[in-house]
Amino acid sequence: MPDSNSLTSLKKERPPVHDQLEFFIEQARKSAPIRTAVVHPVDHNSLLGAVEAAEQGLIEPLLVGPEHKIRAAAEIEGIDLSPYEIVSTEHSHEAAERACELVRCTEAMALMKGSLGTSELLSAIIHKTKGIRTERRLSHVWVFDVPNYHKPLVITDAAINVAPDLSTKRDIVQNAIEFCHSLGIIQPKVAILAAVEKVKPGMQSTLDAAALCKMADRRQITGAILDGPLAFDNAISLQAAIDKHIDSPVSGEADILLAPDLESANMIAKQLIYLAGAKSAGLAVGARVPIILTSRADGTLSRLASCALASHMVYHPEEVS
Repeated sequence: MPDSNSLTSLKKERPPVHDQLEFFIEQARKSAPIRTAVVHPVDHNSLLGAVEAAEQGLIEPLLVGPEHKIRAAAEIEGIDLSPYEIVSTEHSHEAAERACELVRCTEAMALMKGSLGTSELLSAIIHKTKGIRTERRLSHVWVFDVPNYHKPLVITDAAINVAPDLSTKRDIVQNAIEFCHSLGIIQPKVAILAAVEKVKPGMQSTLDAAALCKMADRRQITGAILDGPLAFDNAISLQAAIDKHIDSPVSGEADILLAPDLESANMIAKQLIYLAGAKSAGLAVGARVPIILTSRADGTLSRLASCALASHMVYHPEEVS
């Protein structure tokens, strides 16, 4: 798996179209499908998404949920369920618990969200005795292929941690770094975002950014180059950093953007999708296995790419430092 520089070189050899997510899918197809517990796939999007990923050789789905509802959804969509195993449960809550049990028993290598609330799934995942939590905080990574940016861009955390404190931000950053390692990005560059580039006592995001950079110096965060606080423009644009007299190894080369909170991360992400034409895929990370969190608004490419990213995490843990 090439690093981000290799991906950039690869892009120069191809026509000027962005196919970074397709590249990850292509690479994931070279590995065996990952056995994935699909939680409560009882509607069109969740069931079809799992089947599409299976047909592409990305996952081997275990359909966990009320069997009669799964079969009813399959009948409506004309889906043949004979190739797939169904793990029947009474309801969605039991489906989430059973999926976590399959992970603990090493019968599943990943989870995939079906037709249930994200909070319901996460509640089962982080349960102290029946869940699949680790010592690290769970977080979300969103991968973007942005038309006017030269490599994949990860934004975190836009879906799970609403107002993370310094300790939580440390976990969010480390999760994102190790995720990038699994994609072959050996030493990702992390831009810690704020509204300004200077440390301001009245702006907590700038204080957190400075503290996170010092934590990296003391190896409390490893495997990446961190800089911050950086405003969005001088994180993404080298010219903007030069114009503001900022000397940073991250400016214009960021692989990861750490937002101050969920709201700002989510707004940046949605703006890239709807105003900049970015393609996206995402996972929840920090648990024992990757968690494929698909949205009802996600298209086929996003669903397949999310499964491919999970495959990279499963098959390339040796690339995580």
